[in-house]
Amino acid sequence: MAKAPAKPEAPAGDAPPKKGGKMVLIIIIVVLVLILLVGGALAALLLLKKGGGDEHAEKAPAAAEQLVPPPPTAVDLTKPPVFAALDPFTVNLRREGSDHYLQAVIALRVADQKTADALKGFMPEIRHRINLLLSSKLPSEVQTIEGRELLAQEILDQINESLGFPRQQPGRVIAAAQPPIQAVLFNSFIIQ
Repeated sequence: MAKAPAKPEAPAGDAPPKKGGKMVLIIIIVVLVLILLVGGALAALLLLKKGGGDEHAEKAPAAAEQLVPPPPTAVDLTKPPVFAALDPFTVNLRREGSDHYLQAVIALRVADQKTADALKGFMPEIRHRINLLLSSKLPSEVQTIEGRELLAQEILDQINESLGFPRQQPGRVIAAAQPPIQAVLFNSFIIQ
């Protein structure tokens, strides 16, 4: 019996591919994915920091600021709201065909009891401003719900202005202190 011819030995450079090469490729892919995730997280963090009030960041256009709605205010149920009732107002409205008058009973939601007590000292100026504002309106301007809401906002601005707080811009949040008068509420609103 003859011996089978011996297989020629393969040169050292032509070794069959090992399974370790696939493992290296997987590790490289995982590292690249991790780098992309960390880079994305850092970019998002920098963008949030830049938009959150970085002093060196460029200011956004005024139009973009006005589109931001004010954050909703949460009601603290452990601390009831404080209201200050004003004496009734009776004024002649601007003439629109015939004479009309308006009788309104207004309550103010204030920051705290201390503010409600302090309002008494400002009451002559507050009543004066409200009287002027109410008497400048046409009956058609205050007959709709939208008109009354606009009037309430104007009264709110007038009162806070008389107390030394700047007028609120529509849709724009002012970072200053919270104004003492938070809302104007009509308890009665009669036009005749």
